[in-house]
Amino acid sequence: MSRSCDPRDGDGTAAAGAAASVSPQVPIPAGHAPVDAGEAHEARPDAPLAVVVMGVSGCGKTSVGEALAQRLGARFVDADDFHPPANVEKMRRGTPLDDTDRAPWLARLNAVLRHSVAKGDPVVLACSALKARYRTALGERLPGLRIVHLAGSFELISARLATRQHRYMPPSLLASQFEALEAPDDAVTVDVDASVEAIAEAAARGLRRD
Repeated sequence: MSRSCDPRDGDGTAAAGAAASVSPQVPIPAGHAPVDAGEAHEARPDAPLAVVVMGVSGCGKTSVGEALAQRLGARFVDADDFHPPANVEKMRRGTPLDDTDRAPWLARLNAVLRHSVAKGDPVVLACSALKARYRTALGERLPGLRIVHLAGSFELISARLATRQHRYMPPSLLASQFEALEAPDDAVTVDVDASVEAIAEAAARGLRRD
């Protein structure tokens, strides 16, 4: 069931079937904390083991995801760190990714999530996950996966993108992201017209309610 939380109150391949098997060591990009690093987390007893924070570019997935992970006692993972160089270069040129580009990326992210869950290690993943089939791929063999959708208007998010520099995602791709967006009906949906802390708190509250 969808739950909307207002913080001001308190990508040609069938990606769903592309999930990779979980190996003891999931490859991690250079400079990224390993998934099985054994970091100490004080997980909340009511926190889900795996959460995806989704939305279009500029909605605040990384900053909100980090703040939400702190609240849940979870590790934070940014899906942007797992794109292969070819995907990064394509986006840098202003060309949207297609499903063939996304399939191995989504499979790798699914492996990361499953590896953490198998260890009982809570994880929050920031990932665009704009289409239902992408979320299905991320949730392959993860029946307890929860989704937080950061929602906002094109005008609001476009204005935010105009003031920031993403490492490879140009503002020109925002329109294509809104066109691709299939808003989930089974997510905790949070309005992004608020501070990062307020949004993260609303998301955590919504996850605890469901």
